[in-house]
Amino acid sequence: MMKKLVFDFGIIPSIRAWNIAMAVSLVFAFPVFANAQNTDTLRHEVLLETDKGNIRIALYNETPLHRDNFIKLVKQGYYDGLLFHRVITSFMIQSGDSASRHAKPGQLLGSSHESYKIPAEIHYPALFHKRGAVASARESDKVNPERQSSASQFYIVYGRRFNDSMLDKAQEEMDKQTGGSVKLTPEVREVYKKIGGTPNLDGLYTVFGEVVEGLDVVNEIQWVDTDENGRPIEDIRIIRATVVR
Repeated sequence: MMKKLVFDFGIIPSIRAWNIAMAVSLVFAFPVFANAQNTDTLRHEVLLETDKGNIRIALYNETPLHRDNFIKLVKQGYYDGLLFHRVITSFMIQSGDSASRHAKPGQLLGSSHESYKIPAEIHYPALFHKRGAVASARESDKVNPERQSSASQFYIVYGRRFNDSMLDKAQEEMDKQTGGSVKLTPEVREVYKKIGGTPNLDGLYTVFGEVVEGLDVVNEIQWVDTDENGRPIEDIRIIRATVVR
């Protein structure tokens, strides 16, 4: 069995405290993303029809292994009926565990066995954890030093907006995790200040797409009530996923 196919919370300090301290600074739906990939008119797009509304995702060509794997699973109908099994306010929503399709109420999800992993395709700072970013979950560095991605589990970032002092603190935490190899560039800092996201994960997880429509739906989902494991009390399901472009 794969263990802890989620995030290593050692790299995300005081999430709960941030939720309280920064609640007043949250920005809700924000439709514009500053990223060079937005100029690419040939990107594949996937539509997630959920209980809360539709989320349209553009997949980056810079991460072909993740792009092609995601498209393959969508075409196979893999995501149809799966739950958003892990939700953290002001952070992200996560789906893709096969066990969630027929999960009982309160069942712990997120550690189902997978037959393969995807090699990391981390392209920071070109691709980073801005609000709306779509990235792959994975096992922690202790058991997965190559930072290979889950075959199917993914998360969509909501995060928060940052000011300069918050970004400086985030950089300190990033330095501890990456040995100083990942630096917040002026351009990336500006996006986190204007749009928001979760910089603490940059350089550590593969970002392979972004939400281009339906960020308001992501926002609604990330506010739902959850149990102690982050699973929504009321099930939120991907009704159907389709490749629309």
